[in-house]
Amino acid sequence: MLLHAFPLSSAMWLAQREGLAKVCRVITPDLRGFGGSRLGDDEPSLDLMADDVAALLDAEGIDKAVIGGLSMGGYVTMAFCRRHPDRVLGVILADTKASPDPPPARDNRERIAQAVLESGSEVLVSEVLPALIGPTTKERRAMVFGRVKGLVQSAPPGAVAWAQRAMAARPDSSDTLTALKVPLLVIVGEEDELSPPSDAAAMAKAVPDGRLEIIPKAGHLTAVEQPEAFNTAVTEFLRTELPAPRP
Repeated sequence: MLLHAFPLSSAMWLAQREGLAKVCRVITPDLRGFGGSRLGDDEPSLDLMADDVAALLDAEGIDKAVIGGLSMGGYVTMAFCRRHPDRVLGVILADTKASPDPPPARDNRERIAQAVLESGSEVLVSEVLPALIGPTTKERRAMVFGRVKGLVQSAPPGAVAWAQRAMAARPDSSDTLTALKVPLLVIVGEEDELSPPSDAAAMAKAVPDGRLEIIPKAGHLTAVEQPEAFNTAVTEFLRTELPAPRP
């Protein structure tokens, strides 16, 4: 189960749906309000997103799964580990962090939430998009940058605001990591400025079975910028740290 980044959708996992299908079943849902999913009237909450994932597992008849997420998807993954620990076979956290937002970051999320509701996606393109992609991708892979820009522009304003407020209210997840009793893979782009390698290393060290993989020439969206390297890291993790998955 792979959970997407903000403010994208499950479409970001195209290369993972294709590449990882050779070693396991891959499920890539749209988190609440994004892609084809319904937002609803509930108050913003990462816990609610995590419960949505549990409900999807129920609907698919799956008792336990490897749960992974990138950026916002990582926050939801950690919430899932808190709320449904008995359903986790392994954890993949990519370009995310366990620490909560400091007050200035929470204030900035609220500013962006209001701007999107009032004026649409322009603030996402001007302020959020540049930090999602590393300099190597910007310089050498214009098509990848263009694809990410299109996903950002298509994000529903209501979902963007809801998710920003949910992320702003997230707790410190350090204790969640230290309580893990399953293998953990932490992936980070060497050019990620939003969730830098130092944060990733700290998360990996918090778990006895933690493994760190730094992806060269990638920024915050490792799975999109360097999909082959991302898939290789995940495949190796599944083959060496977990029971052989069934296709």
